[in-house]
Amino acid sequence: TDWLKSYDGRNNEPDQLPVKFPLLLAQGAEGIAVGMACKIMPHNFVELIEQSINHLRGKKVTILPDFLNGGMADFTNYNDGLRGGKIRLRAKIRKEDNKTLVVNEIPYGTTSSLIDSILKANDKGKIKIKKIEDNTAAEVEILIHLFPGVSPDKTIDALYAFTACETSVAPLGCVIEDNKPRFVRVSQMLKISTERTVQLLKSELEIQLAELEEQWHFASLERIFIENRIYRDIEEEETWQGVIKAIDLGLKPHVKHLKRAITEEDIVRLTEIRIKKISKFDIDKAKQFIE
Repeated sequence: TDWLKSYDGRNNEPDQLPVKFPLLLAQGAEGIAVGMACKIMPHNFVELIEQSINHLRGKKVTILPDFLNGGMADFTNYNDGLRGGKIRLRAKIRKEDNKTLVVNEIPYGTTSSLIDSILKANDKGKIKIKKIEDNTAAEVEILIHLFPGVSPDKTIDALYAFTACETSVAPLGCVIEDNKPRFVRVSQMLKISTERTVQLLKSELEIQLAELEEQWHFASLERIFIENRIYRDIEEEETWQGVIKAIDLGLKPHVKHLKRAITEEDIVRLTEIRIKKISKFDIDKAKQFIE
């Protein structure tokens, strides 16, 4: 994570929080900026991972939206989420009996507006319904009760024609990149996200490597310090600087194999080693740890 100073300069705060998963595509997004609005559809978790793997293997990446509230969708003109594309969405309506229709899945973006649109169509005489019941809990269940003699099949056709049981959505893949708006295909968004994840994983490994190299460096110093009894060189020293210098001189013949120069901070850490640790120091165990 890259860090910046906070507004008052007293603390650090993240420049941005790195995300390894393409959250933007998983959750979708909607913005209302004039001329640069965005409408990115939600996508399926597993499909996003599978297509990320395809990109890493050099295969073609193809992703289509997936809606939590179900329904049917026609993606013929989806245009990979770019401006100018369109998705047709339909609720799933089934015939319970000759007097009852059940809606179990609804189009993306419609909730209470679906019922309102059915009631308005009924008021305008476009459809004929007796009453509507909303039994939605964990899952959607809207019951549409018909008058005797009204055709359920014709009512279903009318629901698609005159209510929000059929809608269309215009996707618009607009994102901010380098502080500028950019229109991007959803497949390209996934590729960028996947490459970013690879970079984050690489950075994590580099950080881990640096930490391990630092452990190796100090463990090697500690072994040299104790094995060669350099701690005895400081017995006659009366000043702190004298102690630092004596240890530095004592280490010099033994540190050619180290990967970096010895700092004063390293020497200070050596002076903090307890006598108990020195007396019980196991050279074989130390070698094994360093290896």
